[in-house]
Amino acid sequence: MRVLKYEFYLDGLGCANCAAKMEKRINELEEVNFASIDFVNKKLIIDTEEKNYNNVSKKAEEIIKSIESHVNLISHEEEKHLHEHSHSEAPLTKEDIIKYTLGITLFIAMLFIKNQPLKLAMAFISYILIGGDIVVNAFKNIYKGQVFDENFLMTVATFGAFLIGEYPEAISVMLFYKIGETLQDMAVDNSRKSIKSLLQIKAEYANLVINNDIKNVSPKELKIGDIVLVKAGERVPIDGVVIEGKSSLDTSALTGESMPRFIEEGREVLSGSINLDGVIKVKATKSYQNSTVQRIMDLVENATQHKAKTEKFITKFARYYTPIVVLLALIIAVIPPFLGYGDFSKWVYRALIFLVVSCPCALVISIPLSFFSGIGLASKKGILIKGSNYIEALSDVESIVFDKTGTLTEGRFKVDDIVTENNFTKEDVLKYASYVESLSNHPIAKSIVDEYEEKIDSSKISGYREIPGFGVEALVEDKKVVAGNKKLMEQIGLDIENINKSGTIVYISIDSVYAGYIEITDVIKSSSKETIKRLNSFGISTYMLTGDNIDVAQSVAKEIGIKNVYANLLPQDKVEKLKEIKQSSKCKVVFVGDGINDAPVLTLADVGIAMGALGQDAAIEAADVVITTDEIDKVYEAVKLSKFTRKIVVQNILLALGIKILVLILATFGLSNMWEAVFADVGVALLAVLNSRRIVK
Repeated sequence: MRVLKYEFYLDGLGCANCAAKMEKRINELEEVNFASIDFVNKKLIIDTEEKNYNNVSKKAEEIIKSIESHVNLISHEEEKHLHEHSHSEAPLTKEDIIKYTLGITLFIAMLFIKNQPLKLAMAFISYILIGGDIVVNAFKNIYKGQVFDENFLMTVATFGAFLIGEYPEAISVMLFYKIGETLQDMAVDNSRKSIKSLLQIKAEYANLVINNDIKNVSPKELKIGDIVLVKAGERVPIDGVVIEGKSSLDTSALTGESMPRFIEEGREVLSGSINLDGVIKVKATKSYQNSTVQRIMDLVENATQHKAKTEKFITKFARYYTPIVVLLALIIAVIPPFLGYGDFSKWVYRALIFLVVSCPCALVISIPLSFFSGIGLASKKGILIKGSNYIEALSDVESIVFDKTGTLTEGRFKVDDIVTENNFTKEDVLKYASYVESLSNHPIAKSIVDEYEEKIDSSKISGYREIPGFGVEALVEDKKVVAGNKKLMEQIGLDIENINKSGTIVYISIDSVYAGYIEITDVIKSSSKETIKRLNSFGISTYMLTGDNIDVAQSVAKEIGIKNVYANLLPQDKVEKLKEIKQSSKCKVVFVGDGINDAPVLTLADVGIAMGALGQDAAIEAADVVITTDEIDKVYEAVKLSKFTRKIVVQNILLALGIKILVLILATFGLSNMWEAVFADVGVALLAVLNSRRIVK
């Protein structure tokens, strides 16, 4: 039976601590392989067998309702309409404003009343108007077995204040708690919108050309072969090729590059790009589901499934923190007065402060928000990070291993020199090398074919064989032609001298006779040297692995500043070498490659970074970070952003725990009041959320 991934939208979800409880209980269901709640996007993802879908979704809904009765589980199909509806709602309704205004008015009037029965009546009515919904939710949750939530804690704390005669404090604490919660919800919602604004890269519609008519359709309806008209100012709705017109495209939302890209007939275009001028017609080469824009959206939105250790720890910590603080509150309320250290009312008041401070929401909200902000901003820069665990790993990286060709160098090769031996001419060497290399997709092979300007007759080629890590061989006009490295020449029995040049050397054999060699040069990327310098400034060790000969490798490494170089490596050798580097490193090891034949090494590394790999499914699948362009400096940007995100996460943890612990200590000695406790709860949560927004800003 197939195991499928199902997505749901949690309409009305506002409590991060509750979301953590939901996730834990849904994961405990026998039929569920994996469940994850993305609090930022209010999304629930469940992996389960197809046959279990109905049963699992029903049980998940029951769990969600038992924790937060107002939260609705919405299917993926209904998500868009209800998602838009939920975000259009104001934080406070007219009824709320009237109710709270009346409650505050009664509260203020009560402060000037001397008559105690009347004072108590007005205080009670004011309390119910301001915090009645919290009290109702507390009793509902107690009935469901959910005791230690913020509703219960606030209810007990304020009831306790009433019992010891602190009416004004009970009402003001509830009032400021509600104000703090509203501000916190608004801050979280604004943060969500800020993050989502980074991902507004998909076209809302497409101008489908049907005969001579234009029909306005959803991009999801487009099929391969469809032709769409893209006007100036519109986003390209689908990946395709220009069949008519010229224009400039803004691809910054996909690649982070600010420079417009000129396109004309025959050029490929990516969905999500903005047409800056002119009108173009684009023929779809991919379905919408496989388009660049959808691929980016999927990678970023599903990133929350891969949680960082810090995130997991905070979620686990929150489960124990509240019961421990509540237990301490009980001890403080009972033990000191029992031992004769003051009356009960004094110690009960201090215990109530513990209850208010015992909610862990500041941590549970701000940590995932910080990580997702980092992921969202990275995507804006053309860096797709698959999870917060990879942000954490990048912030702790000790070694970065680079592939050479196409990563540190441009990967655009050209023939620099042709040297002949044994009476062969340059024309002969280039001709036979071009024929034997014409069936290979390797960039070096293509550069040789491009140098040979005549048309290649493929009927003259037979018995083609590619030898990974060595070269190629084939029969060309009934002559056995072998092209490759020195090791391949030695395998076929040719003893040739080692050529010491800075370029890549391709040796040619024709009918077992050494015909000469072709020198191929590759240009080092202009940003490689500066990127390596910046990474070294972080204390990161850099390595280079390449299949090229040691002379070429050392020449490139010396120019850009890499000291650790390993050359003449076959694909399997790169895997073994990376294992050695990992064993010698105490922290995380990153591998950066261009995605071509790098999948095994990308998978093995703690973090695999594939460059310019949007069109390469194998590389995207294997990599943990996908850089949408070939810019090597994006590796530095990814590390820098990860370190900053981790810094914000640590700040939020220290801020939340530091203030909470301080208020608890002061409360124990009678040096803090309930207002400070409310600040340590919703106030700190608000500050942590605002601090998280620094990442996006």
